[in-house]
Amino acid sequence: MTDQPATLTQEGDVSIITLDDGKANVFSANMSSTINRLLDDVPNDKGSLLITGRPGLFSAGFDLKTIQGGDPKAAIEMTTAGFKLLSRIYSFPRPVVAASSGHAIALGAFVLCCADYRIGAAGNFIVQANETRNGMSIPTPILEISKSRILKNHWYRAILNAEAYSIADSIDAGYIDEVVEPEELMTKSLEVAQDLATLSHPHYKLTKDLDQKEVLERINSSIDTMSKAS
Repeated sequence: MTDQPATLTQEGDVSIITLDDGKANVFSANMSSTINRLLDDVPNDKGSLLITGRPGLFSAGFDLKTIQGGDPKAAIEMTTAGFKLLSRIYSFPRPVVAASSGHAIALGAFVLCCADYRIGAAGNFIVQANETRNGMSIPTPILEISKSRILKNHWYRAILNAEAYSIADSIDAGYIDEVVEPEELMTKSLEVAQDLATLSHPHYKLTKDLDQKEVLERINSSIDTMSKAS
């Protein structure tokens, strides 16, 4: 894993965060803290945000080595940081586009659920919330975010049954909005992000705040409880 697992670049009014830890793009404590620092440099009152991974892999979720490493405090701190980051992306005051460059597993799938628009690269990739298949329960922040995006007729299959969806089938489930060829992923994602960057400030934020108010209250209350436990 590199010391800088995510980077920030700019393309006109679009801020681009690229995840690349050289491995599975896991949401380690380092990854979450790095993205949080990068988000501090993304404008809150103009433009849009685009999040992507490296070719073939968006993210494989939390760092399982930390979760299974025998240090409960480190595991709680890492997962709490990840949930706080999800809440921040979900409620980001400017439009968020996710360019899923490959597999999106566990927390990677939930990052897709946090975005306003999600574009997937075609290929032999899956999107899966695999927690219940890995002996883990799904906490409130993830449940709330998933219920806001996963379509009702797929929610049991996707979340409780931990079904793995192909990129193409992910559209029907609500993980992805459209699929393009891998070589077109960034071009299309930037096109969408540039269009969304024109949405009016502060009206976009005010509308998003009204829509998310009750969900965010439940998410952040749950995260506060987790933080006290650590």
